[in-house]
Amino acid sequence: MNRVFAAAVFLAAMCALASPARAQVFGQLVSAEIMSTGSHEAGFYLNASDRVLGGLTQLRLSFYPNVDFGFQGGLARVTWEGTDRTTLRLGADIRAGLTHSGEGFPLDIAAGGALGVETSDNYHVLTLMPSAVASRSFMVGKSGSISPYLGVGISFQSVDATATSQSYLSLPTRLGADFQVMPGMRLTGEMEFPVGGGFNQSFGVATGVNLAF
Repeated sequence: MNRVFAAAVFLAAMCALASPARAQVFGQLVSAEIMSTGSHEAGFYLNASDRVLGGLTQLRLSFYPNVDFGFQGGLARVTWEGTDRTTLRLGADIRAGLTHSGEGFPLDIAAGGALGVETSDNYHVLTLMPSAVASRSFMVGKSGSISPYLGVGISFQSVDATATSQSYLSLPTRLGADFQVMPGMRLTGEMEFPVGGGFNQSFGVATGVNLAF
């Protein structure tokens, strides 16, 4: 019960920091720890902003040691040029572990890339984003843990939205934590700080849950 209460406080704090704000379209929404071979999990997330309110789901898998990958999909309500529209978001990513904490190094570090599309009537955004994330896991109680993480990406966007048709480059930075409440269930929350000229972006948050199955 103490772990559940701490997780609830953590997620509430993450939401309170939003104004609300835009969360990333892509990214694993997990720490740098690579999933064990043969494992899989489902994730369900909410993101919100002064321009976006949406839901995102994720399926993550690992079929090869030290490598995992995911598929993301969801719907969002986006404000662009004073009008609201519903968009479909689809994406995929892959990443590999570079270092592991406890093996002579203090952090888990993973690197990879994501590809995705966000589309609606007269609104299409294609994004390619190589990224890296670092984290460190700390035990909480007998079976819980919390893993703060920091991730940085290079976002290349090709945009065709009403009269806008051009490319954008930005460096989204995300700060979050992955909280294991019990075996097979982890709560996650993160903030994103867009750096550079990203398309229709601002400070953002995302919260959700990852469930092993």
